[in-house]
Amino acid sequence: MSENIYAFIDSQNLNLGVLDQGWKLDFQKFRYYLKQKYHVNKAFLFIGEVNRNRKLYKKLFDFGYDLILKPTLKIKCNANTKIKGNVDAELVLHSMIQLPNYDRAIIITGDGDFYCLIEYLQTIEKFGALIVPNPNKYSTLLKQFRNHIYFIEENQRGKLELKKRE
Repeated sequence: MSENIYAFIDSQNLNLGVLDQGWKLDFQKFRYYLKQKYHVNKAFLFIGEVNRNRKLYKKLFDFGYDLILKPTLKIKCNANTKIKGNVDAELVLHSMIQLPNYDRAIIITGDGDFYCLIEYLQTIEKFGALIVPNPNKYSTLLKQFRNHIYFIEENQRGKLELKKRE
């Protein structure tokens, strides 16, 4: 009998973590990678909701992600307007809602705010792995889980990078 493995993905942390390494993640390839390497049955992608991104959400859904959209706020900073959509609470909540449905959880983030979630999942033996988007930029709180941390690194760029379409 195979295990039910669910991934809970902090999309902003994933996207920015890879961008900080100088390349752009192909979310379709990443979904395939999760299925092949970690045997992920369901991948929940937590993302801020912005009306102009409707086509993106459809694509992500078509790639096989279960999208959890978080309403966003426009925040004015000096002359700039930033869009803010913190998904941390939603990721924790949905990992608890889904708890009876999975055997192991893969958490994808470098954010230390998820320390308590990972610690709890470990306590109840449902923690599978932590995938950190950038090995050079992640919370020191997460280093406690070093035996379960996998990094998205430069050597994976070839198979996970978004290639420009000609």
